[in-house]
Amino acid sequence: MIMNKSESYSGALMRQRIFRTVICVLFCLIALLPFLLLVMNATRDSDSIKAGISLIPSTHLIENWKNLMLKQNGMQITLQKAALNSLTITVPGTFLSVYFSSMTAYGIHVYDFKFKKLAWAFIMAVMMVPSQISIIGFYRFMLNLKLVDTYIPLIIPTIAAPTVVFFMKQYMESTLSLEMVEAARIDGSTELHTFNRIIVPIMKPAVATQAIFQFIAQWNNLFTPTIMLTTDSKKTLPIFVQLLSSNQFRTDYGVVYVGLFVTIIPLVIVYLILSKYIVAGVALGGVKG
Repeated sequence: MIMNKSESYSGALMRQRIFRTVICVLFCLIALLPFLLLVMNATRDSDSIKAGISLIPSTHLIENWKNLMLKQNGMQITLQKAALNSLTITVPGTFLSVYFSSMTAYGIHVYDFKFKKLAWAFIMAVMMVPSQISIIGFYRFMLNLKLVDTYIPLIIPTIAAPTVVFFMKQYMESTLSLEMVEAARIDGSTELHTFNRIIVPIMKPAVATQAIFQFIAQWNNLFTPTIMLTTDSKKTLPIFVQLLSSNQFRTDYGVVYVGLFVTIIPLVIVYLILSKYIVAGVALGGVKG
């Protein structure tokens, strides 16, 4: 009788595991389907893409790439220059966003000051305001400072990233002990030294996770660069791809998909480098200890 109950319990556990595995595999396939379609369309010609969806690769990848190289000659910016412009904005923007947001979260978590709750409420309120609402005022401000058509309005404002601050503070509440900070102070460590040499290494999973998210968000940013950048030679890779799908090139979907494929390559590389920290970062950052 006991053996039957044990076998029944083990069978139920096995069925649950199989069910969870099937669901996870299904969700993974759904998530990867757009990426797979993009890759397949990059290997197909324009007429085939118009004909319908296909998950079978074709033989037009090299042809589409050659057409892309030819068509960029009629534009004011090349693919290589657009990619370099995107890197010039995204790399420092990601660093500033993650570093200063971590520092802000550290200050709110560790220090006890008079308007601490008000400061945190203000950060949460800013997080709920879409950036599109303030773009007109921001543009006029940059125009008065003569910073329009430069990369400064696309890099420096990334320091203010309330969503990253929120994530980092939640992570610190679950992993960072205030006694550790006090011990560092007793040992004579300065506040900046404590943050850079003790706190940042502890927060490595959260830093890597947010670095991935910020890199993707800034690399794919089309709205702000389109408004701020007027010189063609300064435009970014998403704008370059948008130009490929303009009236002149709208029928050559093979070229457009090759451009999109090139756009996501840096994102995949960054993800593969930092992906081992994602699970730990999300799990520890979203759960209070």
